[in-house]
Amino acid sequence: MNIQFRKLANADEPLQLHDTVDVSEVVKGRKDILAVAPLSVDLKALPAGTDSVNVVGTLSGEVDMLCSRCLTEVKSKLNIPFAETFKWLKQPILPDDEDEELIYIKDESVDLIPYVEENFVLHLPDSVLCKADCLGLCQKCGQNLNEGTCSCDNTVIDPRLAGLKDFFK
Repeated sequence: MNIQFRKLANADEPLQLHDTVDVSEVVKGRKDILAVAPLSVDLKALPAGTDSVNVVGTLSGEVDMLCSRCLTEVKSKLNIPFAETFKWLKQPILPDDEDEELIYIKDESVDLIPYVEENFVLHLPDSVLCKADCLGLCQKCGQNLNEGTCSCDNTVIDPRLAGLKDFFK
């Protein structure tokens, strides 16, 4: 998925980009992600002044993750907004003149796949719950408390007062 700055500057209409991107390698080391479907990429590249291009659109896909409390599989649908502005640099600029909102490109063309992958990773949820009131797992026996209770004594005693537990016996 490349965009050419000269070709886009002379175009009458915005450049439409529709593609699928395999992002399974990007999340390879994450143990909370079970499976990831290829991302559906729908982008529009628009000229934005001299040697600048705005790329906007959406990324959509599905991710199978583990619930952070009970470890059951949760299917998450992602609709990620994508908005980046690229500026083609014909000559180096001073650090004082840099704009943090722009991505500076030294070649006339730019490959969008690394930016798509970056947006995907940044929009992944940190933790997923199977339901809002998920009870999680028992800390002692590992029983899924959503499926039933266990017979473990889960009374939490302040360790500073644990010596007083047998005081009245």
